[in-house]
Amino acid sequence: MNASNWSSATAPDLRIFRDIAHEAFANLPEEFRSRCDGIVIAIEYFPSEAMPESVGAEDPFDLLGLFEGLGLAQTGDNAVTGQQPNRVWLFRRPILDYWAAYEESLGVVITHVLVHEIGHHFGLSDEDMEAIEADG
Repeated sequence: MNASNWSSATAPDLRIFRDIAHEAFANLPEEFRSRCDGIVIAIEYFPSEAMPESVGAEDPFDLLGLFEGLGLAQTGDNAVTGQQPNRVWLFRRPILDYWAAYEESLGVVITHVLVHEIGHHFGLSDEDMEAIEADG
């Protein structure tokens, strides 16, 4: 993108973030996506006050995403009665701050956060998640 295109550009809103996240999910390996039935991808401007505390983060800008629910590591393939759907949260403002500080495209950052948070659903290691991102 040349300078004149950036001069009128604004930060992507929640709708654009959602579109990028859904495109990133669609580009992940099929065997990964096929085991994600029922996971809701939620996009918010910022984490709630309790969310950073729940994972020991002192600064809400340190929380780019969050997995909420009982993943396969806890339940196996069996759903728990009365369980809320598993949810992956992506937080616009912290992601934008991270994106501005590093030399990665916004799509790469969102994909990384998405894979990392879905990885918690599976109980995956960081190495497993890096391999999935490399295949996607």
